[in-house]
Amino acid sequence: MLQRPSGLDASQLGTHAPAAASPGVHALLSDGTTVHIRPAVSGDHLEALRFYEEMAPENLRLRVFGLSSGSAQLAADRMCDGIARNGGECANGRLHGSRNGYRALIAEHAGEVIGIAEYERSANRTELKDPASPQEDTPDRTTAEIALAVADHWHHRGVGTLLLEHLVSAARAAGITEFTADALAENHEVLRVFADLGLRTARHFDGPEVRCTIPLADTEDYLASVEGRAAAAGIASLRPLLRPQSIVVIGPGRRPGSVGRAVLRNLCTGGYTGRLFAVHPKAASILGVRAWPTVDALPTAPDLAVIAVPAAEVPGVAEQCGALGVRAVVVVSAGLDADRAQALLASCRSHDMRLVGPDCLGLAAAGVNIRMDATFAAHHPTPGTAGVAVQSGGVGIALLGGLARLGIGVSDFVSLGDKYDVSGNDLLQWWEHDGRTELALLHLESFGNPRVFSRTARRVTRRIPVLTVDAGRTDEGRRAAATHTAAAATSRLTRQALFTQAGITATRSVPELLATAALFHCGPPPQGPRIAIVTNAGGAGVLAADACAEAGLTLPPLGPQLMDELLEVLPSGAAAGNPVDAGAAVTEEHLRACVDRLAASASVDAVLVALVPTAVAAATGDDLVRALTHAPDRRSSKPVVAVLLDQDRSVRLLPCSDDSRIPAYADAQSAAQALAHAVVRGTWLARPTGTVPGLAGIDSARAHGIVDSYLEQHSEGGLLDPRACAALLDCYGISQQPWAWAVTEDEAVLAADRLKGPDGRVVLKAHWPGLTHKSRQGAVHLDLRGDSQVRAAWRDFEIRFGHLMTGAVVQPLAARGTELFAGIVQDEVFGPLVLFGLGGTATEVLADHAARLAPLTDHDVHDLITAPRCAPLLFGVDGHGPVDLEGLEQLLLRLSRMASDLPQLAEADLNPVLARPDRITALDVRVRVLPRQAGDPYLRRLR
Repeated sequence: MLQRPSGLDASQLGTHAPAAASPGVHALLSDGTTVHIRPAVSGDHLEALRFYEEMAPENLRLRVFGLSSGSAQLAADRMCDGIARNGGECANGRLHGSRNGYRALIAEHAGEVIGIAEYERSANRTELKDPASPQEDTPDRTTAEIALAVADHWHHRGVGTLLLEHLVSAARAAGITEFTADALAENHEVLRVFADLGLRTARHFDGPEVRCTIPLADTEDYLASVEGRAAAAGIASLRPLLRPQSIVVIGPGRRPGSVGRAVLRNLCTGGYTGRLFAVHPKAASILGVRAWPTVDALPTAPDLAVIAVPAAEVPGVAEQCGALGVRAVVVVSAGLDADRAQALLASCRSHDMRLVGPDCLGLAAAGVNIRMDATFAAHHPTPGTAGVAVQSGGVGIALLGGLARLGIGVSDFVSLGDKYDVSGNDLLQWWEHDGRTELALLHLESFGNPRVFSRTARRVTRRIPVLTVDAGRTDEGRRAAATHTAAAATSRLTRQALFTQAGITATRSVPELLATAALFHCGPPPQGPRIAIVTNAGGAGVLAADACAEAGLTLPPLGPQLMDELLEVLPSGAAAGNPVDAGAAVTEEHLRACVDRLAASASVDAVLVALVPTAVAAATGDDLVRALTHAPDRRSSKPVVAVLLDQDRSVRLLPCSDDSRIPAYADAQSAAQALAHAVVRGTWLARPTGTVPGLAGIDSARAHGIVDSYLEQHSEGGLLDPRACAALLDCYGISQQPWAWAVTEDEAVLAADRLKGPDGRVVLKAHWPGLTHKSRQGAVHLDLRGDSQVRAAWRDFEIRFGHLMTGAVVQPLAARGTELFAGIVQDEVFGPLVLFGLGGTATEVLADHAARLAPLTDHDVHDLITAPRCAPLLFGVDGHGPVDLEGLEQLLLRLSRMASDLPQLAEADLNPVLARPDRITALDVRVRVLPRQAGDPYLRRLR
């Protein structure tokens, strides 16, 4: 997998100093190996020279299109010369401001260089200038030549592809839009790497050589390819963790009561059949398991190590595990300070170990070929089909118990603890492909990479339900979560946006999670919200009807024909409305026939049966339940749920004669809420995957220029002035109310005369740096007519704000319409967020807003418009027609694009936005920028 750096030539540079430590990231290869990807510095010359010298002659020939005694030296010199010519170094050897003309990335493992990838910006699309002559970057030079080399013994493990992905990300950030690469036509391996990258590659053959042209557009195909490679690598890295063939417990006490001893006991009694070791400095054996005095004394390297030693000893033990060859570590120890945490993670990264914890309950697996309980929970997990990932051990114990009582059980259980490494993203990818997991249950107090999590969850939820407890919904809860996990707290609005867009079912409590999981476990979700209620007690039916309505479900009228059919099969005195009151005298046969007809009706999506035991008829409570569980003629796939008001458990699963199950709840509220969650999932599944629409009239380059120009003059960021705000909106084709900028009273009068509408009225808005709420500070005059009123308004501003005011905006008075709010917030964890809702002066008081994470798909925009309580106003009420919905969609899509393009955009408030049937217009805008660059959220890297 080798290719020459075509056009990159340099003179001999002589001896170079050793490389200093460079920043970088860790990432996984296709076999689960961890490598370090970092920028190259000129001090890497000796390592690069050794890398090329150790390359097989044939591979080096393919790399440089020829072979000579100095080929390796030339290749190493080219890299260092490229660095020196395009920015030089700091005194410590770090790469310093490459000016984006040249970039080299190094992949290394255990301190050894195993791959090098380079690009150099081209002078034109066909050739490079003489590298010895000075080169200045210009905006139109968007093509770069690339080169790639991988060490002989690292081929076919994904090194080259991983390096190219990181090179693509760096090039895009530098404004490069296309790669070109020359290769020998016989170099099939490197050509395959380019072809499999996920970017469209054009080839042009010229004799023995082929030129590849690779546009760097951020396409869905490319992201999907990166995701596929990330999932495969992640799964490979998790096998030693979740399917270990051997385990060592380090730190089990000889006396009962220690955490390590509890873990070892659970492994011994939980059915684990692999090799089991213990490490204890004095004991010869513990619980019948042979103990070794130290890690390095073990006869072989176990796949998995469970570390249960005091916090001070954890880093050293982890390093010993890595040196021995252990591939995964679970740290149940708590209390690591920052230095110990950093040392622990460094050992795991340098030795290819995945890490769960620290401060966790442990993990368990119940796959086809493995039974492993490496937790210190009091009871063994029940084998089953639910994958569980939690940050709180207490929540994990509650879920394990609940799933066991339901008979669902777990396929894998992972207590993530402080989540230094393995996260919910990793486990979702594992469960997506393990062939056993049918439900994924999460309790996450923090998110490492929310945008990757969102994309992963969108894909996984198409196959299996993903449910979560929405922890940290309140300010108090978020503070507690931050204290508990040292995680950044996120707003409820942001979390809800993530869950909604990803198709995740978010519940408010562990009981609600279990109640919903019970329904999801029993079969497909309903296709709509129409619920038919059947009861043998009128009061129970009323309670069920209230619960369904409060959960957002509907009780449709049943129709005359269906009502007649029901009355035919029910006992005398029954009422066939909705709820259907079957009466206290209903029998098993009556009830079965009634439920069958309701389930078969096209006007019903699910049936809720609320029962209480009576002695009025021959039927007992058990007989009525049997009407639901023994129904050989029921062919409908619609959900049937039971509410058994006398049952002692909040939810249980009733086994049916056909091996299916029916969820039974102790109260109607739990049943209705579970049905509501199932309806949302059914609706989400029925809707095709959304797409991000293309937009015309976008000038991203000019927008970057506006923001960069401001930040050059205001290094700490701040609020753009009205002219810059208007220019920024113009870059994205966002319609604005006509305006003019005035710095004197006469300019304001002239502008008002030019901009006034048919009624002659205008608006004057004062401005000064830092002004945020114009209305609150009295910096707006409305409904001005004629020169005298404009002059009076200006003089009023001068009297009150003369020491602050730098000018004023003049606009025609807007026509009547619905005042809305649209905006952008850059969340530090979740990235750009688009907000929408009711606008005007009441926007903050009423807080009628919804939010979605950018980039918005067509479905996201529809959901965003319909989510706020004010949505009915937009679709027409009281004889007034709808507003310009297409224009509103365009506004939100263009804000989404702006948010995605400009990571410096901390906030953008368009308030009010005037919505009328004929157009959507932004009347006022406030934009705040900060000097920051967002990293590539989809770049493959470990946390």
